[in-house]
Amino acid sequence: MSDSTSTPTSTRLSVLKTYKLYVGGKFPRSESGRVYEVTDSKGSLLANAPLSSRKDARDAVVAARKAFGGWSGATAYNRGQILYRVAEMLEGRREQFVREVGQAEGLSKSKAAAIVDAATDRWVWYAGWTDKIGQVVGGANPVAGPFFNLSTPEPTGVVTVLAPQESSFLGLVSVIAPVIATGNTAIVVASEKSPLPALCLGEVLATSDLPGGVVNILSGRTAEIAAPLAAHQDVNGIDLTGADEALAKDLEIAAADNLKRVRRPRPADVSSWSADPGTHRLTAFLETKTVWHPTGSLGASGSAY
Repeated sequence: MSDSTSTPTSTRLSVLKTYKLYVGGKFPRSESGRVYEVTDSKGSLLANAPLSSRKDARDAVVAARKAFGGWSGATAYNRGQILYRVAEMLEGRREQFVREVGQAEGLSKSKAAAIVDAATDRWVWYAGWTDKIGQVVGGANPVAGPFFNLSTPEPTGVVTVLAPQESSFLGLVSVIAPVIATGNTAIVVASEKSPLPALCLGEVLATSDLPGGVVNILSGRTAEIAAPLAAHQDVNGIDLTGADEALAKDLEIAAADNLKRVRRPRPADVSSWSADPGTHRLTAFLETKTVWHPTGSLGASGSAY
């Protein structure tokens, strides 16, 4: 005789992930409440991603500016330690990112794993440059006179970064890490097609030692988010890697209003993320400060120009 009190076996429903923006060290929903569907390479729904508004972009600028003083004022060695900690966190969540990248880019597990490993290694590589780039691009300059003439690099300020539309994770890391390694703060516009790895990266940054506001991540329509950021008077630079030719031209015009430093998209950006990155991204958003100081008896008095 069967037990009439037994309950039928039921299939457990999985807990679906709610993706949010990452602004000021917190995870807000889009101010507008809008979302858009993100699909995999076969057109199947992966998730609903936040559709950022102009208000979200302005909030990200405020957060980045607030964080700039502390981050740029930290020692280069300390920034390197924090970037290395981010790499540690990526390593610990490797399986999650392998799954996210595989779904986003339609890759096999082995190929997705190779990309995640390369992205983690890229973080470590940039972490090692934080206290060395100043020696490479700065130094003492010979002058005809009784003066010391010293040039040192300083961060540009708040930088908007348009992440590449393809190679969503390795490319993403390759555009974020050099900006913050040199003391800038960043507002990142994630790949419109594949924003989920970027939004998950926000979770890694939040649980590392990176101060809130140093990196802010927005998802949505690239052109819609980038336009107000390019024209914003408190944004000091913009990396147009993720913009197509027409959008890049419009954003350059908007950026000229307050003389932003603009890094234009290059064909090599898309085709060779796995290649040696060199130092050109590290120097793209650095300014050079030159100090003159008299030598001899005048210099001994402590006077400086």
